[in-house]
Formats: sequence, structure tokens, C-alpha cells
Amino acid sequence: MGTAGDGGAGVGVGAAALRLPGLHGYAAEFSPYWPGRAACAAAQYYGIAGCGTLAVLEQKGAGIVLLRSYDWNDGLFDVTWSENNEHVLITSSGDGSLQVWDTAKPKGPLQVYKEHTQEAYSVDWSQTRGEQLVVSGSWDQTAKLWDPAVGKSLRTFKGHEGVIYSTIWSPHIPGCFASASGDHTLRVWDVKAPGVKLVIPAHEAEILSCDWCKYDEKLLVTGAVDCSLKGWDLRNIRQPVFVLLGHTYAIRRVKFSPFHATLLASCSYDFTVRFWDFSKPNPLLETVEHHTEFTCGLDLSLHNSGQVVDCAWDELVKIYTPSCLTGPV
Repeated sequence: MGTAGDGGAGVGVGAAALRLPGLHGYAAEFSPYWPGRAACAAAQYYGIAGCGTLAVLEQKGAGIVLLRSYDWNDGLFDVTWSENNEHVLITSSGDGSLQVWDTAKPKGPLQVYKEHTQEAYSVDWSQTRGEQLVVSGSWDQTAKLWDPAVGKSLRTFKGHEGVIYSTIWSPHIPGCFASASGDHTLRVWDVKAPGVKLVIPAHEAEILSCDWCKYDEKLLVTGAVDCSLKGWDLRNIRQPVFVLLGHTYAIRRVKFSPFHATLLASCSYDFTVRFWDFSKPNPLLETVEHHTEFTCGLDLSLHNSGQVVDCAWDELVKIYTPSCLTGPV
């Protein structure tokens, strides 16, 4: 297991920024279809009150243009792109609802699913071929399974004893997703099984994010309020396979690279985005310090191997290539 090296501070190569006045970014996700296109879920007044906005944007040269903007009557905390329609997205909101949007239409939403009784904090569309399933996670301690073609949830998953912050589908195993919670556990679920498949007491603190490795179906990573990232092999959950230390405040989101099996990125309430290679003795590759507030949203492009999008409470969305990803990793 490694702790952090002295990964240098950077601001990214070819960085482009877009300001969303009065809006604080919670999630940013690249389109699986369009290179350089991304969506940002944002909220007014730090998500405590006010409205939310879904911003669909695209990098154009040295700048970012706003393609579409949609408002909702409560803060938007997460966003996921459809895996079968390049124009469709789903957001999750502080009022417990999910919204389905179509960027081919100037207004929306197309549909609203209102079943969670507290904030819907996460939403993810399955990447597994042949299934069109969405999972949402809520502060009401439940996760829900949805088919976007059906107007109500297919199933509710109960077991967490704290709020759910993150729900992520396995990119490898159909019908399998992970959830991360304020109850300090990472849980793995099978939509066809009656109860939880696996419970991992991953941290002694609230877990705000989790993600699946794109190259190893047994490997997940968690990021928590204790400032640590931990890797978990589902075949042996007694000890993490790696621990990454370096953030100085809670880790808000973590993403594995779609191009490098041992590379991942994390963003934090310490205003930074950090890039890691857990196979190296000094795993911290780079620290990007280009936000002045909590950095909440983060994604790595499926199209361009070094391209990153992030967003923060400083009203800025940025698309850039960190210097550690410009050459061989």
C-alpha cells in the first residue's frame, strides 16, 4: 500500500472554463457519444435552498460554450447520460425526484420520477450492453432501480443505516451496482438477488463516493470524509489493496480512468483534484489547484485519454488535460 508522493501542483493543459453565475456545481459527466461534450448538475445557494440547473456544454477551442440550460425547482446533485440515446440525460434532485431531459428539445423535463422521500443524491445509467437500467441513491437510505421506459421504480434496496451518497453500476457485471453511505459501508447489490450481496466496512467515516475499476471487475475504490481513498478487492475485503493519502478535507468524488488500469482521479472539499497511480511507490501523480471552493464534480473522458471535466462551488466548470496525462502513464 502506498501513501502520497509529492505530485506537483498543476492547472492542466489546454484548460477551458465556463462560469455558471449563482450556481454551485455538484456533478460533471462527459457524454459517452460526443467528444468534448459534458453535463453539469448545479444548485443555487450551495444546495441548501433555491433552484437547480442542468447545463449541457461543449469545449470549443480554448473555451466552453453552453449548448442547453434547464432549470428545476430544487437543487440538482447528480447527472448521468443515457447509454442508448445521445440526447437524453437524467438528473437527481434535492426534492427526492429524478428528471429525464432531452437536449434535442429546448424545454423539459420529459418525465419526473418522484419516489424518494429525501434528497436524491446520486443517479447512474448502466453501461452493460442489453440492459437499460438506472439506479438512484438517496438520503432516505434507499437505492431504487428504474427502467426509464417505465414510470415507476422496479425495486427498492434497503439495508444502509445512513444516507446514500453514491450508487454506481458495475461496467462488467449485468445487474450489479455498488453504493456508498454515511454508515461507513460500501455495499454491492445484485438486482436479481433478494438482499445485499456484500457489505464492506470500508472507512471509519462517511463514504461520499465509490467507483468500479474499468479493467478489473473485482476492484472498487471508495473516497471518504477521512480524506483517504481505499481500493477493495471483492474476493478479500478484510484489508484494502491500496490506501491513497494526500487530500486534506473530505473526498467528494472518485473516478477510475477508462484508459489506464491503475490510474484514478479524485476531487475534494480541499479545492483540489488529484491524479493517482496506485501501482507506483509514490502514487500521487499530480495535484490540480484551479478552484477556489469545494470541488464536487469530476469525470474522465471516454474519447480523449487525457481529458478531464470538473466543477466546484466557485461557479466554474473546467475541461482540461492534466500534465500527468499528456504523455505515457
